[in-house]
Amino acid sequence: MERPIIFSIDDDPQVLRAISRDLKSVYGKEYKILSTTSANEALESLTDLKNSSDVVALFVCDQRMPEMDGTDFLEKAIKIFPRAKRVLLTAYSDTEAAIKAINDVQLDYYLMKPWDPPEERLYPVLNDLLDDWQSDYIPEFKGIRVIGYQYSPQSHTVKDFLASNLVPYRWLDIEKNPDAKEILDLNKVKVDELPMIIFEDGTFLCKPTIREIAEKAGKNLEITNEIYDVVIIGAGPAGLAAAVYGASEGLKTLLIERKAPGGQAGSSSRIENYLGFPAGLSGADLTRRAISQAKRLGAEFLSPQAVNDITQKDGYKTIMLDDGPEIISRTVVITTGVDYRKLDVSGIENFTGAGVYYGAAMTEAAACKGKDVYIIGGGNSAGQAAVYLSKFASNVSIIIRRDSLSYTMSAYLITQIANIPNIRVITDTEVKEAIGSNCLEKLTLINLKTKETVTKDAVALYVFIGAKPYTDWIKLNIIKDEKGFIETGRELRRYDSFTKIWKTNRDPFLLETSCRGIFAAGDVRAGAMNRVASAVGEGSMAISFVHKYLAEV
Repeated sequence: MERPIIFSIDDDPQVLRAISRDLKSVYGKEYKILSTTSANEALESLTDLKNSSDVVALFVCDQRMPEMDGTDFLEKAIKIFPRAKRVLLTAYSDTEAAIKAINDVQLDYYLMKPWDPPEERLYPVLNDLLDDWQSDYIPEFKGIRVIGYQYSPQSHTVKDFLASNLVPYRWLDIEKNPDAKEILDLNKVKVDELPMIIFEDGTFLCKPTIREIAEKAGKNLEITNEIYDVVIIGAGPAGLAAAVYGASEGLKTLLIERKAPGGQAGSSSRIENYLGFPAGLSGADLTRRAISQAKRLGAEFLSPQAVNDITQKDGYKTIMLDDGPEIISRTVVITTGVDYRKLDVSGIENFTGAGVYYGAAMTEAAACKGKDVYIIGGGNSAGQAAVYLSKFASNVSIIIRRDSLSYTMSAYLITQIANIPNIRVITDTEVKEAIGSNCLEKLTLINLKTKETVTKDAVALYVFIGAKPYTDWIKLNIIKDEKGFIETGRELRRYDSFTKIWKTNRDPFLLETSCRGIFAAGDVRAGAMNRVASAVGEGSMAISFVHKYLAEV
């Protein structure tokens, strides 16, 4: 935890050295002692201190200074740090000004110069003031802060990126949090420049791009190798497992992720059927453990960074990035997973990120407190989201087109949901329309059997309506099935185009695509099981085939 600050200001260097010396000798271990001879310089630094979440506990300020009087300085300083205690250093001739300051700036004490001996004339006074200040002191959150409107798609994008990348932050709603307005005024930022993100060092960005946030937060690392043994595209469970095994076996390994590590599993509030965790674990926890493990073993991680193409020449693969250098690798493992399908319903597009969310969007759960929320989808991801949201919302409604959850959801989740009183399942129903002004306010539902419609209040709609593979970016002649999933192994021989592409005597390895040395694992692969454990298994297995391929070239 950062130490609170005692700030001393005196234009006389000799006096300033004396007060600083006395302050450090007694309070230096518990407080950070700052000092300056310039009142203007001190004022300028207060904004930076406020932005970086530092706290001033005490101002010790000379009254008679050339740039401004001590009382004028304190009047300006307390607007930034209103809870700080205020002590004025005065000469005998300034006592009237000091007495007046007691009323004007709520001065806590004034000290006559010189204050020797400090054990009698300085420390007892400051001890009382600092004890009083500590009794009400609550440490400031030290980290990234995001200021914006709750139902702003841009704010949601920023929060979702930080949360998905396991970056701690504090959210300040401009409409509800008085500190947010104070920070905007202090930095002369207008509301139409939101969202605003303030970093730990006190610097800030308005309407930042994800790339700008990543670079500032140190998430986008530089490429260190000219040629990699394996580049893994996609940091879901399969990609993370491949990175761990690749790095542990001595391969120069690079993992590239376009959004955030963990994939869809990373946003899961609770994974309860993963081997070795009888009490379950969150997707974020699994992701954090896997990233730490991969990095410790030597894997490099590049995010957020999207791949837009792969080319081959002389056995080497060149990975083209949307924004960045080309990367050369001997092998590639594609683990890009799947995206949730978009809900094609009137009004939905208007409220995406402003009440309508694809996936768990746990960053918005707190905003649902005491309100009604809806979930579309009957899979495990929808069930896990419902259980998590039930802790915040008054009512959680799961909308499904079928007559039961049993077709698509695991039995343990169905049992859990049945035992949670504020979750209900609405069967044979779909959403017909989303209604609202600046954010989602109501949903119109239609019963597929009776065709009856009903309009309900809804603060949020979470969409889990199936998935499509993220393979549109692939321009190389990698064979995909009719749904866009990547074909691998012996299944490739079913395609007429295979023999035109594959020019090797052997059959493709089990997870190898139609392009030699390029593998696919996890949900992006045709025939995958769509379970976290199977994705981890395939990611690990892909590295064994990478070794086989490298041994033959």
